[in-house]
Amino acid sequence: MTETPLRPARIVAAFGRSYLADTGEGPPRPCVARGKRSEVVCGDQVLLRLGQDPAVIETLLPRRNALWRQDAWRSKMFAANLDLVLVVTAAEPTPNLELVGRALIAAQSEDIPSALVLNKHELPGTARLREMLQPLQSAGYPIIEVSARQAPDEAAAILRQKLDGRIGMLIGASGVGKSTLVNALVPGLRIQTQAISAALNAGRHTTTATRLYMLEGLAPGSGLLDSPGFQAFGLNQLSVSQLQHAFPEIARLNGTCRFNNCTHRQEPGCAVRTAVEAGELAPS
Repeated sequence: MTETPLRPARIVAAFGRSYLADTGEGPPRPCVARGKRSEVVCGDQVLLRLGQDPAVIETLLPRRNALWRQDAWRSKMFAANLDLVLVVTAAEPTPNLELVGRALIAAQSEDIPSALVLNKHELPGTARLREMLQPLQSAGYPIIEVSARQAPDEAAAILRQKLDGRIGMLIGASGVGKSTLVNALVPGLRIQTQAISAALNAGRHTTTATRLYMLEGLAPGSGLLDSPGFQAFGLNQLSVSQLQHAFPEIARLNGTCRFNNCTHRQEPGCAVRTAVEAGELAPS
């Protein structure tokens, strides 16, 4: 029997071993991975065998990058092939700078451009938050100020411009307005989410499924990846050298320390420690 040809596709929803894949023709197709274990994640490029229902993922194509999420026990890959990470923060509730830092480190370690989205900029505590974020801005991370609640259309327009021609992800702690921004960017989000849940045949349990929404009215390939319930980026998979590369201000000093294997802790002739002592580099 002749096998059906393979079709390139992008994974746009992932829940367990069940997936939806966009082939560029018609609605996304339900598909499964071969074997008991699957390393396929949302955003992956794959080759599908369409002659079965559900379709079968035959080949996982090479990734440009990947992000990991952290739970109490381990780090787990959850997204791939991103062009932009937007880290949302706000003056209220109390800013979670640890999440902000881990998000930026995770993106930088995979060479994914990233920026900070300062939401609720009308709040009185925003001036203080700007001061707290200044070292990150000085390190090269742009800050985009919006108000998702007071001016949702303006906020969506600003972020759509950043996402034009890109696959991006919004990440933020609970209460910073990330969900409001996602809803502003993806009209009919609830209807799309229900359709994905039905296609995956997983009902309400897909509330934490990672999804990729393609954005209409922008350049082809523009999309927003959303991972509800996301709490922390996984960094355990990174080596010491990868972690150092993830800090742009430290990476710029690579090769200028006296010792090539300098850990920037207590070695003599450390360019990083010298920069900190001179006030040229923030200590944390």
